[in-house]
Amino acid sequence: MCGIAGYTNHNDEILKKMTDTLHHRGPDGEGFYFDENIAMGFRRLSIIDISGGSQPIFNEDKNVVTIFNGEIYNFKELRKNLEARGHKFYTQTDTEVIVHQYEEDGEKCFEKFNGMFAIAIWDKKEKKLILARDRMGKKPLYYFWDGKNFIFGSELKTLKAHPDFHAELDFASINKYFTYDYIPTPHSIFKNTFKLRAGSLLIFKAGNLYLDCFWDISFSQKFPLLEKEILEKMDFLIDDAVKIRLVSDVPLGVFLSGGIDSSAIAYYAQKNFNSSIDTFSIGFEESSFDESEYARTVAAFLGTKHHSEILSPSCALELIPHIADFLDEPMADPSIIPTYFLSKFTKENVTVALGGDGGDEIFMGYPTYLVHQLADFYKRFPKFLQKNVNAFINDLPADVGNMSLSYKAKKFITGLNESSEYRNQIWLGNFSRGERALLFRPDIWEDLKDKNEFDDIDCEIVGLENDPVINKIIKLYQRHYMMDEVLVKVDRASMAASLEIRAPFLDYRLVEFLNSIPFDQKIKKFQTKYLLKKLMANKLPKEIIHRPKKGFSVPLAKWFNGQLREFIALLLSKDNIDKEGIFNYDFIRRLIDDHFNGKRNNARMIWDLVVFEMWRKKWYN
Repeated sequence: MCGIAGYTNHNDEILKKMTDTLHHRGPDGEGFYFDENIAMGFRRLSIIDISGGSQPIFNEDKNVVTIFNGEIYNFKELRKNLEARGHKFYTQTDTEVIVHQYEEDGEKCFEKFNGMFAIAIWDKKEKKLILARDRMGKKPLYYFWDGKNFIFGSELKTLKAHPDFHAELDFASINKYFTYDYIPTPHSIFKNTFKLRAGSLLIFKAGNLYLDCFWDISFSQKFPLLEKEILEKMDFLIDDAVKIRLVSDVPLGVFLSGGIDSSAIAYYAQKNFNSSIDTFSIGFEESSFDESEYARTVAAFLGTKHHSEILSPSCALELIPHIADFLDEPMADPSIIPTYFLSKFTKENVTVALGGDGGDEIFMGYPTYLVHQLADFYKRFPKFLQKNVNAFINDLPADVGNMSLSYKAKKFITGLNESSEYRNQIWLGNFSRGERALLFRPDIWEDLKDKNEFDDIDCEIVGLENDPVINKIIKLYQRHYMMDEVLVKVDRASMAASLEIRAPFLDYRLVEFLNSIPFDQKIKKFQTKYLLKKLMANKLPKEIIHRPKKGFSVPLAKWFNGQLREFIALLLSKDNIDKEGIFNYDFIRRLIDDHFNGKRNNARMIWDLVVFEMWRKKWYN
């Protein structure tokens, strides 16, 4: 795992400043490449070929050079084929496969790679730069292009280190942040600055920029399968996905929450490991958020070497101010706190960990997949009955528990009159359009009110017009919520601890297979994750298979009313908000007062503001 950076033209001092911002992603070494047209830099976290795998990496005549963040899991198979074609290798690293595969296939080489990656290739003969990002968007890649200057890097802070980067706030992106809890790809918080789309490549040549797609999510069903055949194929694909992700020249373990996703990964990892594999979990003092008991049950059942810690409110208070150090773009998933804590704790023992990310998105684990059907049924109720039910739900008392009934009921009745695709995002987000109209200062909202904050949803589902609505929802989960929130959370938190996380469920072969299976075979009798539960029925304890979904979250509402109360008051003070000139302080004050008085659980909305303000103070002053 590493960090990459670069820009067109040549300046040694600038590149070193850029790569220094990525030291946490690669504390084990650095490398640089300069040509008259390009500068590329690299920070290394040594995982494979520790002594010989330093980057940049070249082909035989050094006319092709690459820097690379990530892992190519099928590199041994690709290398064998390339050597049979006459290619000569000088390292044992997976990175070297990239330059030789590019020699063979040109820009189609990325279709051959099974992995997580952000890649930069400089073709010296063609004077052409190619950037590429993996199919599921595991590894980040930003770029800045203002028509004159082209800059790229693994993180936004890397681009900011370049003197020609202009950090101008994009208010449309800020509006999207408070709509989604993150800024959806390809946008960023700054103008002229973008995230490269997953499964895409960028070509920069002679001052011109081109974008292309080498892979996308689809739902084409090749042929119907019996359930037994589906389970056999799943077993093979998950087993192989885990097996190839166990290749490492440094110590390796597994994140184990006690949910079925991470437990399944732990099962296949232990099955393919030559000794007791290390597993890691954390717990909370608040029982409705704590899963550590289940993690211990799975670890004992599988015979892993288990490690566990408790994240206390006092420890969380110490961690929260540091979140802005590695969140150089606002992203409001509060589970980044325990993820960072878990990553730091895990790094004390291993350098690589496998996780269960992607399980909810590919196996249909979210209740919303089912709730859409309930919403369509509810909309057929008489209007007067809906009005009475809505009033009753709105009067339910606030509850600070994890995903309480009152919280879920209040979410359910929002966005019911929108399309299913928009409604899904409204359920996932925290600020409604009406609340954002009150949040922003009137002059700023005047410029935002006529813009469609859901235009990225419209773009994502182009080509699925004839598909069932549920396929559109699945793609939006995989392409938006998972990629821009869940995976960003895991990447930034783990990399802050210099820990590599691998996600076997996001092996593109498994994703393609599961997306080709009809929805009614993936959810049966209103049971989410039906196929995964069926597959793991005889492999894990029964209480793990069938226990309710809890999610990896934190007791924000309780913390805000306790240890973090003063922190919120200072960060969201009238002086800070008014000086900033973006938000309406009176509305923010009402949100805080209603929460502290127990009138409403506004913890997630307050957290969105906390994250933004911490980001602003750190990265945009």
